[in-house]
Amino acid sequence: MRWALRFALSASILLILVLLLLKNKLEDLADQYSVGSYIKTSWDNFGTVQPAPIYHGKPGDKIIVMAKLEHENTDWVNDMLGDWQAAIYTVNPSPSSPPPDLTTPMNKGHEAMAYLSYIISNYSDLPSTLTFIHSHRAGFLAAWHTDAPLHDNVAALNSLQAPFVQSNGYVNLRCNWNPGCEEAHRENAHVTAEVWAEVFRGTSSEGVPYPGQVGAGCCAQFAVSRAQVLKRPVGDYERLRQWVVETEQSDAKSGRVMEFLWHVIFGKEGV
Repeated sequence: MRWALRFALSASILLILVLLLLKNKLEDLADQYSVGSYIKTSWDNFGTVQPAPIYHGKPGDKIIVMAKLEHENTDWVNDMLGDWQAAIYTVNPSPSSPPPDLTTPMNKGHEAMAYLSYIISNYSDLPSTLTFIHSHRAGFLAAWHTDAPLHDNVAALNSLQAPFVQSNGYVNLRCNWNPGCEEAHRENAHVTAEVWAEVFRGTSSEGVPYPGQVGAGCCAQFAVSRAQVLKRPVGDYERLRQWVVETEQSDAKSGRVMEFLWHVIFGKEGV
């Protein structure tokens, strides 16, 4: 009996120590995933079904640019956001499938290849407002980085303030700084001085000093104005895409580099 008591006490102490050690990490994850807000919104909307809006008329002077894998269903864009134009790039088309309307030169750099390809192909005919988002509409795990109720990109785009995009030039669609822009994240392991010089070599930003710190709220979902895009010549975007193609960095790592540089590309400081 005494040994059982000692074992139970030791196990309890060990569990408490583990929880204390994990406390900061769990709190950090809860912040990144907006757990409290997600649970509250889920409870408030339990049992309700949001009908698809019926939109009559032509899409507005704004576009959604997106990269998708062939198996991903992006019908929600046309079904729920009919007032937007859409440019959806299939990055891994199968030879056995019907050719997609839009594809990229290669499947590398995650969403960056599609984003840059759209700008390059449409540089002389851009709409006023451009949004660059991921192919998943919502979901606690898949879309945790979408800063909207239930991590829903439909809600995010319906609440987007186009006049602010026009006045600011670039807007990150994630307001939460965690991860990517908190103080501890700004000594960026992905965008080093060497990588900075490589990415911007041959562009109008060549020679701009490395800022020392680079940070941005994740995860490469943002809006820009046409005027901001046109502040760079099309050759800059071609050179940036060529870096993605030629770099020895992997698909994921090259995409992560671009994720931390979109705000710089579109006129903002390193942090």
